[in-house]
Amino acid sequence: MAKPVGAITRGTTWHNRLRRVDRWTAAVHGPALRAAVRPLVVDLGYGASHTTTLELFERLRAVAPGVEVVGIEIDPARVALAKPYEREGLSFVLGGFELPVPRPPTLVRAFNVLRQYGEEDAWHYWDVLCGKLAPGGVLVEGTSSETGRRAVWVGLSPGGPRTLTFSARFGDFERPSDLADRLPKTLIHRNVPGERIHAFLRDFDHAWAVSAPFGVHGMRQRWLASVRLLAARWPVAAHPPLGGPARWRLGELTLPWSAVDPH
Repeated sequence: MAKPVGAITRGTTWHNRLRRVDRWTAAVHGPALRAAVRPLVVDLGYGASHTTTLELFERLRAVAPGVEVVGIEIDPARVALAKPYEREGLSFVLGGFELPVPRPPTLVRAFNVLRQYGEEDAWHYWDVLCGKLAPGGVLVEGTSSETGRRAVWVGLSPGGPRTLTFSARFGDFERPSDLADRLPKTLIHRNVPGERIHAFLRDFDHAWAVSAPFGVHGMRQRWLASVRLLAARWPVAAHPPLGGPARWRLGELTLPWSAVDPH
């Protein structure tokens, strides 16, 4: 077997760390997974524990019973520890960005993997992974805090990035720009004056401040008011499955990638 492509990550993980992105994935991409023939989902770089891959499997099986999930890790010891938890439709294999799976995946989740790479490498591996997707497939790449209470992720197709989603637990941030440290590697160093992502976070903070009176009714109401105000200046997704009050109430906000594209 050829050497896996990539570098070993710290492997930090925990129960429910990726619940927010799993919930979004099931809601947004569940229909595509149900429509696909033999849908394959890859969890790339699941870390030192099989836990988040198992949780992804269970959550996707609830909306797409025919889905198959493969967890891929570059560390042989981590694969060995996960093997006893395999079951029908769930397996763990040794590998990296080359994705050693039997057929092109319908969906790839790569969370907290590219954070250790440089910006140019991150763009490169986006292209590599998108090039391995099945027709109509999607790559979900992002970063979460260790508790999973803050997360930012990008939805990509073979044509490149399409969406950027912010997600946070109410009460776990003082202002929306606190999520800046979870930005994908392709954006995190762009959060400076003159860049679109900086302008967006600045405007989000302003909307949050202006909406402070709604806080007497709870953080959720303040978030909803902020998003509605922000939507007057930015193309915030306002309709299902990516947006609208039902998703905003979860502490989510999705933008088209074009709104913040540094290129």
